[in-house]
Amino acid sequence: CPLQTLYTYPENWRAFKALIAAQYSGARLRVLSAPPHFSFGHTNRSPQFLKKFPLGKVPAFEGDDGFCVFESNAIAYYVSTEELRGSTPEAAAAVLQWVNFADSDVVPPASTWVFPTLGILHYNKQATEVAKEEVRKVLGVLDGHLRTRTFLVGERVSLADISLVCALLWLYKQVLDPAFRGPFGNVTRWFLTCLNQPQFKAVLGEVQLCQRMAQFDAKKFAESQARKEKDKEPPKKGEKEPPKKEKPPRKEEKRPQPEEELDECEQVLAAEPKAKDPFAHLPKSPFVLDEFKRKYSNEDTLSVALPHFWEHFDREGWSLWYCQYRYPEELSQTFMSCNLITGMFQRLDKLRKNAFASVVLFGKDHDSSISGVWVMRGQELAFPLCPDWQVDYESYTWRKLDPDSAECRTLVTEYFLWEGDFRHVGKPFNQGKIFK
Repeated sequence: CPLQTLYTYPENWRAFKALIAAQYSGARLRVLSAPPHFSFGHTNRSPQFLKKFPLGKVPAFEGDDGFCVFESNAIAYYVSTEELRGSTPEAAAAVLQWVNFADSDVVPPASTWVFPTLGILHYNKQATEVAKEEVRKVLGVLDGHLRTRTFLVGERVSLADISLVCALLWLYKQVLDPAFRGPFGNVTRWFLTCLNQPQFKAVLGEVQLCQRMAQFDAKKFAESQARKEKDKEPPKKGEKEPPKKEKPPRKEEKRPQPEEELDECEQVLAAEPKAKDPFAHLPKSPFVLDEFKRKYSNEDTLSVALPHFWEHFDREGWSLWYCQYRYPEELSQTFMSCNLITGMFQRLDKLRKNAFASVVLFGKDHDSSISGVWVMRGQELAFPLCPDWQVDYESYTWRKLDPDSAECRTLVTEYFLWEGDFRHVGKPFNQGKIFK
């Protein structure tokens, strides 16, 4: 069996998917995750690495024949067997369904809830409470599905189980205490069944389930931010290489591995816009989006925020867009439809300084639609400017609005207010989400 290489950082839960799949298939993977062979933030930014993997993302896979592939789900698929992928078209579709469910419905709220407990993000009470409810709902969906099943698809472990176990791993380790996970006994039974498979154990070791829900630690967060600021100074003078090389070992000694990997990853991503600002080519605009956002958040929308918006809106430097979700017939339960919106917003996090949106779910379970109004920097859609922003936008139709038209004024008013006739929709307002 040929020896193949997996580049990653230590304890990367996304890489676990491929490693567990390889345990089942017998694929031989050489893992390069530590100096001198691999230094995250340095090796994956080198010309040699970028030639093979242009985005510099990890995990990344290289076969002995030179075949290269990135994205953890694609790598796990490549090293799997037909049985893991689904041996019939129906089974393969069901496996893909749960793999996508893990990425779109589990990972976003899990990150919002877990990251603050690791000191990676600041705690936001409202966002955390929303995330908890979303986690509760997805666990409910899983629990119902697993009520009469040992595994997610068929009678044996598949990539569906592998992907979801890895996505749920830090929820179960950090925040799903006995009281929270109690109503979802079928999920916990399935989770433990998977963890006890020798192939999972070989990669994950002994996993301790959370006994006490971890909370935001302000001191830990302050220390993390101070360390980040300290490490940001050298890159400006001498690029990123020395500090990035030194950081992983320091963090391995002081922090749990996941905190190290995520914090490290965030810093590398945060450094990219400074080198490649997608909007750098645009002239400076007099419209200050943050000022409008403050008005919108803190003052009356109709009497203060909207007049401020139209008074200061710069039609040369900014544009307005109307979007509609392309596949309304696929929308089922309203909470899952809302997760589509929330997941998109979270994946667009680094666009927040240059965009604002109100996206609304209309209708009810099994009869709904999604549409919204976006404010964006520049005169073109911003999503193609950055690979990280391209995940969701093609699932929507986009139409540029004329700021002088009555239609545009009506749409902006109704969508920003969440009130009005919404005559173009034909379904009642259900709930809205704001991207700001």
